[in-house]
Amino acid sequence: RWQKVLYERQPFPDNYVDQRFLEELRKNVHARQYRYQAVVFQSGAVVQQLCSVCVFVLTWWYMDAGVLSPQGLFGAALVSSLLGYVLFDAVDGGAERWASGRTRWADLKSTLVFTAFTYGFSPVLKTLTESISTDTIYAMSALMLLGHLIFFDYGANAAIVSSTLSLNMAIFASVCLASRLPRSLHAFVMVTFAMQIFALWPMLQKKLKARTPRCYVGVTVLFALAALAGLATVSSVGAVLFASLLLAISCLCPYCLIRLQLLKDNIHGPWDEAEIKEDLSRFLM
Repeated sequence: RWQKVLYERQPFPDNYVDQRFLEELRKNVHARQYRYQAVVFQSGAVVQQLCSVCVFVLTWWYMDAGVLSPQGLFGAALVSSLLGYVLFDAVDGGAERWASGRTRWADLKSTLVFTAFTYGFSPVLKTLTESISTDTIYAMSALMLLGHLIFFDYGANAAIVSSTLSLNMAIFASVCLASRLPRSLHAFVMVTFAMQIFALWPMLQKKLKARTPRCYVGVTVLFALAALAGLATVSSVGAVLFASLLLAISCLCPYCLIRLQLLKDNIHGPWDEAEIKEDLSRFLM
């Protein structure tokens, strides 16, 4: 009788197996079963980040066209930041703040230092890319924003995720676009707004997603509608295409994922690498 061992000589070829070999076959042992509602909920992070990029580009376009003044944008951003700051602590009752040991005075000092530093260097930001053609600036900005979307932390544990790289690429794109605005004040407000929407806004999103899922869904829908409404004032065709993209990401892609899960066929059996499940710590003493 054939035995599945290598240390005994048997009257069978080396590649011989009998019918009992496939008795230990297992399929999709570690496969994860997804629910459509859960996948749609998780896709909200991608939708929100696409809308953030859309709102940022629209804001730059409004400022470049003279429709939006830097004073108006700075005032609106300041009010929204204060509301978001209060909401950030109200969601969990300040538990995260107490755990980190960070005070409001420290937050205020960091804000003042960043604002003063950005305002002082705004003339440099305005003239930083004067020697570079406008087409190159637009191309670099588009590439950086695309990289920001690719490397952003959507909650997946993957090697490609890099929050620092994603934020740096977004700020680089904002500096490039701000350098094409009319005045230094425009550049200062644009970079400040970029920090708010690309650094502070995702932090509030993650807390809402973890603490109040229903509120997170409502904020995602309202934010997407606001981005679509703003885009419709610039290009109706662009608004339709962007709406189609958001619907495809939030509805069609989760459906495709659920359907493709039915075709998953990972096999496990005696041909896999051996797993040592015993406690071998006594041999390491």
